[in-house]
Amino acid sequence: MSDSWQGPGPWDPRGVPTGSAREQQAWPPEQANPGYEAHQGDEGYQEHQQYPAQQPYQGHPQQPQQHAYAYARPPQQAHQAPPQADLGESADAADADEPPAAAEPADPLAVTEAPEAPGSAEATEAGATDSRRRARRLAHGKDGARGGARDGARPRRRRRAGLVKVVAFCVVTAAGSLLLLRGNELLDRLGSPTVPDKAAGTPTPAPEPPDPGRVLQVIAHPDDDLYFMNPDLRYSISAGHPVTSVYLTSGEADGINAGAAKAATTKPDKAAYAEARQNGIRAAYAKMATGDRGSPWTRTVVPTKGGGHAEVDVLVAKPQVNLVWLQLREAGTVYDNAPDSLHGLWDGKVPRLDSMLASGTPVKEKFSYSKDQVVQTLVGILEQYRPTTVRSQDPTPGRYPDTKRYTDHQDHFYGARFVQLATAAYAKDVTDRPHFAVQNYAGYINGSLPSTLDPDEAKEKLDILGTYAWLDQQNHCNSPAGCGDLKVSDQPGGNRWSDSINYTRGTSTSWLTSDAEHGLWAFKVLDGQVAVWHRPGLAGRWKGPDLLPGTGMDPGVSTVTLADGRIAAFGTRTSFGAKPTDYKREVVYVVQKLPGAEEFTEWQSLGTPETADETWTSDISAPAVSVDGTGQLAAYVRDGANSLRGRAQRADGSWGPWEKYGGTDLHGSPATATDGAGRRMVFSATSKSVVGWVQPKPGAPLGQVTATGLPDTTLPLTADGREGGVRLWFRKPGSGNVRTALITGEGGLKVSQMTDLGGLQGFGSVTASGHVLAGRTAGGQLGSEAGSGRPWERSPLMFVGAPSSTMTGNNLVSLAVVGLDARLYVTSSADSPNAHLAPWQPVGPRNAPPSP
Repeated sequence: MSDSWQGPGPWDPRGVPTGSAREQQAWPPEQANPGYEAHQGDEGYQEHQQYPAQQPYQGHPQQPQQHAYAYARPPQQAHQAPPQADLGESADAADADEPPAAAEPADPLAVTEAPEAPGSAEATEAGATDSRRRARRLAHGKDGARGGARDGARPRRRRRAGLVKVVAFCVVTAAGSLLLLRGNELLDRLGSPTVPDKAAGTPTPAPEPPDPGRVLQVIAHPDDDLYFMNPDLRYSISAGHPVTSVYLTSGEADGINAGAAKAATTKPDKAAYAEARQNGIRAAYAKMATGDRGSPWTRTVVPTKGGGHAEVDVLVAKPQVNLVWLQLREAGTVYDNAPDSLHGLWDGKVPRLDSMLASGTPVKEKFSYSKDQVVQTLVGILEQYRPTTVRSQDPTPGRYPDTKRYTDHQDHFYGARFVQLATAAYAKDVTDRPHFAVQNYAGYINGSLPSTLDPDEAKEKLDILGTYAWLDQQNHCNSPAGCGDLKVSDQPGGNRWSDSINYTRGTSTSWLTSDAEHGLWAFKVLDGQVAVWHRPGLAGRWKGPDLLPGTGMDPGVSTVTLADGRIAAFGTRTSFGAKPTDYKREVVYVVQKLPGAEEFTEWQSLGTPETADETWTSDISAPAVSVDGTGQLAAYVRDGANSLRGRAQRADGSWGPWEKYGGTDLHGSPATATDGAGRRMVFSATSKSVVGWVQPKPGAPLGQVTATGLPDTTLPLTADGREGGVRLWFRKPGSGNVRTALITGEGGLKVSQMTDLGGLQGFGSVTASGHVLAGRTAGGQLGSEAGSGRPWERSPLMFVGAPSSTMTGNNLVSLAVVGLDARLYVTSSADSPNAHLAPWQPVGPRNAPPSP
């Protein structure tokens, strides 16, 4: 038996693999049905909904208000179809098909061409071809290839010319002296994606083909993706991204596939129940991808790098959609001790974890995995699918302060820890791969927090869960095990899980910043390291991503500019140690050696306020950082007891201890900024409202925790010092609309100008700088607003984590995201009413693997 990841064999012209009946079978086509998925050992589920189809959203007119900012509107562009992950030929053949990466762009203000819209015949054919290639590659144990969309649609010349004029005007305003020195060279750069070498007569390279990236999700049970990663999952599928979901356990539970009324009279059958859940997942994915729950699948068995076997399902109509079933035994209990589980395997309570094969799986040979074999199995999957975005559950969900019970299922977060180990090994040992970003998702705690999804999106999410739950009980899958998970059919939405989606990391909007020379710096985590992109001055050539030394970095970076002009970047780092109890998360930071320099110090640790993983599962939030009017730097985290902790730097550069600042029921990461008087304010969301702290004067310790009186809000918060105070941005629960309030600190915290800005209908972080306001909107794309009374607009970009923006000088606003292709995209706008965003520009080579 080979220990490499092997494919099923050659493909016939219809894209169905040929081979023995034992190794593969076609999943029969049937009509569509709403689907719903269940959770093993979980408590009640609640309804969720999905996002509407992606189309320009007109939003709602804004009410008159007193905020001193306007917004920039992105250009209307078609959303590009993603490349299809290569399932087939050898790596050499795949690489021969890939176009060379174009030179990196010179300036975020340069005009680009609109990418090809999804769903085109070319994209469909490319998906089928690439899927056949990956299958052949799996058969030979080869690495995956870098696919890419080839064609692009050009925007109208008139609009392009108008955008160039707008951007040129704002650059002239912000950098008149630079224009006097460089003349037309800067204007030339505005119209081309790379800087032309005029002295050498080098022509401007053509825009490179876009690559929206490949998504790989690793989840514990067959349903965690539908509950906790949707609507992101549906967005990615709808946009045509290659999406692969990997299920660690079979989710067999007690083997009873029945609702509460029939549970007592239904005979347990763990293998059949595991198959029923698989059938429900296949139906739900088929419906998301094709609209037909019965759209057929090919089901094959492949050996894994860990020495066992996995089932791989490929959706025939959309071969870029894959499901990988590892079929390990699940814990069968949310909190209680269960040695035969991922938790027990991680802690060494059992040396191996057995398989739990579903009744209909083509995998016939039972197997067991050691801890290292689970990791190696996941590494092999990463090698084959070459993802640029990895989605995982939260490895540190914490415990309830009163009962000390986990706030999530033990399979969820110990499964996520296996993903941490696997991605670290993959990043270290595999060099011929693209960069990848990681996104973590909250689990059960969503049921205790305000709902993040608007009614239409929640309804769509619940509809997919209904398909998984097999509500009509028609035998559309022709399986004696059943076509879905009846255990959750009484309440498909779970414990309000269908109403929400929350990221547990990567929600900071301060990872893009500007320096005194109007250069831009971006800091995001790729491959478990902090990646840095830099553009010197207003019109310099972008450089990066350059990975700072040091591994184990968790998603999410916050930056702050120190009093001497140097930039400091803060994050958290996870280490594993020799023993399971050595697992630890700590706050770390780096600082520029000189203002504007590309050299940084080594990572320095601030430690953690949590002393043992066994107490709070290392549950500290990402740090929020700010500098007060005296130049004092401070960092704040939410600790495992859901209160605020912080450390402040002393005048001699040393740090004080972790101080306790109080607060209860805090969630997400805190937000901090400094008001016009130099006083630092810190804010945190609770399940009911927002609380805050303020320095009585710069340099003083924070005051007592204070209720703001604001209504309940979804996570996360964004804070920015302006208008003499600190302005907060957050979203209205059950709506997605953006709200804002001004907080002043004279004589204690006071809230004014609470305003509902309307119209965004999305979720997650909102970034605000100058007149630009942007965040994730329905469909998963970036939405921005261009001022009072104007509708929200969408860009074509889908992205990981949070957007970030910064003032670049006095007259420009810069905005950035990291796309699902793990690539930085930037744009800018004049900081004035009725401004527009320049076209987005990618930074760095297209999906280029890091150097060996």
